[in-house]
Amino acid sequence: MTSPTRPLLRWFAGWSIVLAVGATPSVASPILVSEFVDAAPPYPQAHASTIIQLTDGTLAAAWFGGSGESRPDVTIWFARRGPAGWDKPVAVADGRTRDGVRYPTWNPVLFQPAGEPLRLFYKVGASPRTWHGMVIVSRDNGRHWSAPRALPDGVLGPIKNKPVVTPGRAWLAPSSREAGTAEQNRWFIRMERSTDHGRTWQIEPPIPSPMGIEAIQPSVLTFQDKRLELIARTRQGALAMSWSRDDGRSWTPLAAIDLPNPNAGTDAVTLRDGRQLLVYNHSAHWPDRPGDGPRWPLNIALSDDGVQWHPALSLETRPMPDGYAYPAVIQSRDGLVHITYTYNRTRIKHVVVDPGALK
Repeated sequence: MTSPTRPLLRWFAGWSIVLAVGATPSVASPILVSEFVDAAPPYPQAHASTIIQLTDGTLAAAWFGGSGESRPDVTIWFARRGPAGWDKPVAVADGRTRDGVRYPTWNPVLFQPAGEPLRLFYKVGASPRTWHGMVIVSRDNGRHWSAPRALPDGVLGPIKNKPVVTPGRAWLAPSSREAGTAEQNRWFIRMERSTDHGRTWQIEPPIPSPMGIEAIQPSVLTFQDKRLELIARTRQGALAMSWSRDDGRSWTPLAAIDLPNPNAGTDAVTLRDGRQLLVYNHSAHWPDRPGDGPRWPLNIALSDDGVQWHPALSLETRPMPDGYAYPAVIQSRDGLVHITYTYNRTRIKHVVVDPGALK
């Protein structure tokens, strides 16, 4: 296959290419851009980013930031990327309620199907066991936003990763639940599906897990034969998968994938050439904490069938106290792959990868 690197680099004329700390410049590197969305944020912690390409071709990202995850001052931030780089981020949503109580916000997800306004889903609540789904809407590519609106009772929206439009034109939100108490809670996936452009949502039954795999935060992949696959984070030390042949209405029992998961979020995207691309932490358990491990390195894996995955690129390898976590990934209309992720819990990093250079 002919690599598209040269025309893609022409498209990047005027972009400032900032290499990752400790990286060595290389014309052969698949990484074209490595930069922080906000190099000096006005808060100590940032986490859980989402990225999208808007209808005008601009990139945009959102994340939550504040004094620390689960604290009431944590706010949803949003930024667009202009010709000179990322614009100054702005706060677009918080957890204030009508009775004056303020809760933390969590896990924004950007979504804009063709012909639709931009939506930003997020969660509000004291914890993932008690949060509820919210959405705001922009009709000018993120310059102005509507008032927040609560999703219908029981609907949480996409928990971490982007929804997809299915072959049957439904909107499929990859959702999940963390039920119970902080000491004893159970993870499970419940997909949410809309056939009327988000006006109403159907909450699907929990995906069965006869092997006892507890999974959350799925992402959805598509195949040419109209099958759908989800890839999910688990507590059991390995990623999990499930399949649908009926446009996301029902799913096969969860099964393990031969890739480690240190109890950390992932994201995946179906490339236009048919390959599946996954961003995840390829690391094992801490010795004294089964199912939980370091969030480094951060890697890309590729697959043709969604079952057998092979390593393609390491994005981050240097040990870091809070690691590199919660990636979000898209393929832009020019064919490039854009990834954002949490960098040591302090900033959001944006990396651009040429998928034609990945083998």
